[in-house]
Amino acid sequence: MALVVKNSTLGDITVKEAMRRQTLSLFLDSSIQSAIKYLLKHKVSALLVTDLTGKPVGVVSKTDIVSAFYAGLPVDMSLESIMVGPPLFCRQDDSLEAALEKMRSNRVYRLYVIDQSDENVIGALAYPDVVALLYVYCRGCEQSAVNRRKSHLDDSAVLRFRVRDVMTPKVVSYRKSDSLAEIIEGMSQNRFSAVVVNDDNLQPVGVISKTDLMLAYNHGVSTEAQASQILTSPHVRSCDENEFIEDAIREMVFSELHRLFVHDDSPHNITGVLSLSDVARFRSGSCHACVGARITLK
Repeated sequence: MALVVKNSTLGDITVKEAMRRQTLSLFLDSSIQSAIKYLLKHKVSALLVTDLTGKPVGVVSKTDIVSAFYAGLPVDMSLESIMVGPPLFCRQDDSLEAALEKMRSNRVYRLYVIDQSDENVIGALAYPDVVALLYVYCRGCEQSAVNRRKSHLDDSAVLRFRVRDVMTPKVVSYRKSDSLAEIIEGMSQNRFSAVVVNDDNLQPVGVISKTDLMLAYNHGVSTEAQASQILTSPHVRSCDENEFIEDAIREMVFSELHRLFVHDDSPHNITGVLSLSDVARFRSGSCHACVGARITLK
């Protein structure tokens, strides 16, 4: 299978333009509980694990912590027991296209950025960072819906991507009476970060995310507890599958959401999910003006 890279809008953009320069880390002898508190405090999905000299040796993500919860590990165990390593790196002068391909091929959500000496970690690059940059690019593009309206151009002349073009057309839902263990199993099998919870009439009443599961783990809740015990989201944040992708991106970026569930016509009819990862892997903005930014497989 040959990888064909088309003329890419991202080809001239470097990691430096999208990376965030704050890197969170803990020593490998730190506890799982300390990692939970750290991730929640800083609203990030992973942190770097270092040895006592400060050398990066692994990564602990929300996924790793939820797996530890499922396995019944005590929260005072060290991060060394659950971390995944070694971390994957890139340099700030690497093209964003190359970094995205490295993330895709290794099925990871983030890379850590090192300086030219290969010794110091100076930042991190994750899918939300890429999406935020794409959003800025689209807003500044002369083909954006906003700019075309300002110029009194016919916006219907531009073929725009809609949520249905990018979303994952699959939904995994659970009832309020299902156990947290069942929910964790479903998340793991489908590589989802959140699932919809339905009432007895199969109507969506909320969402359980990995953040909710981490909180339950930290508070000593059993994995045999019912979903209703930790259901904190009062409603399901969703968008219509016919909505323009740029509008969905704007909502996620400014509301600090990692995903939106997707409905068809009615919010009660959930048909898929749109995540920041989906948008970043799509490698394009809001319309066909930069369709060449995507990578295709032959």
